[in-house]
Amino acid sequence: MFVLGFSYLKSTSLFDNNKTFYAVYDNVGGLQPGTPVTVNGFNVGTVNNIKFKDKSGSLLVTFSVNNDFDFTKNSTAELYDTGIIGGKGIRVNPIFDGSSMAVTGDTLGTRTSPGLTELVQQKLTPLQLKVEDAFTNADSLLVNVNQILDDDAKKDLQGTLKGLNSTMRSLNESALVLNRILNTNERKLDTSLTNFQELTYNFAKLSDSLNNAGLGRTLTSLESTVANLDKVLSKLEQGEGTLGKLIQDEKLYDNLSKASRELDLLLQDFRLNPKRYVNVSVFGKKQTDYELPEDDPAEPIEDPQ
Repeated sequence: MFVLGFSYLKSTSLFDNNKTFYAVYDNVGGLQPGTPVTVNGFNVGTVNNIKFKDKSGSLLVTFSVNNDFDFTKNSTAELYDTGIIGGKGIRVNPIFDGSSMAVTGDTLGTRTSPGLTELVQQKLTPLQLKVEDAFTNADSLLVNVNQILDDDAKKDLQGTLKGLNSTMRSLNESALVLNRILNTNERKLDTSLTNFQELTYNFAKLSDSLNNAGLGRTLTSLESTVANLDKVLSKLEQGEGTLGKLIQDEKLYDNLSKASRELDLLLQDFRLNPKRYVNVSVFGKKQTDYELPEDDPAEPIEDPQ
């Protein structure tokens, strides 16, 4: 009875046919003998014993697994959290890679799954560092602001705020005045808008009347006339036609200018010396030289001959 009771307290049985395996961990995190060993969440054994393996502090865990399930030597014994509030357990991650099956006395490979607390610490530690940096930067910013805002700057800032407050009051008063003007002239504004609407309607009717009166055809004809005028001006610039040659040919202009000058001289000489061109003598009287009257404003010109 003593032996049976001792075996029960050690979570071992004297009459079972389980396989015993070993696993080495650096830290078991509170694992206790008698803790269940699972495979895929199913209880297949228990932890039998935990002791130091050597002077390095590594811990040797002995656990048993019943013979109902076989796995290879490359399978691992993973240490994991069994609940939120604590507690550790071992689960065997079976691997079937064609290697030999694990037998009693084999030491399985180990791994430790991080618990909820460790995961929270891993996630919160960077956030904590960022928060600390943010508070440090905010403190530095406040120190710099206090250094910039000396007594004079604070007074100027207060004056600016007072001026802004006064400006807002002025805007508020202007808005009130504008509201009173709109309320007072509401009827006039309605009448003006009505008149503007009628004016727009009349303008639309005028546009329709102009369109019906043939304004489009008139504009088309005007466009054609402008195009023809543009062609005529283009020919004048190129020197085509009499007028184009007159504009472009400088010799023709010089000849016309000379002819006009000579005609002017001829007319002036005819006026001053008519006897030179008209000579009527019945008795054969000798022609006398023409003398310019003293009150004649015209001046004699030189004879081109």
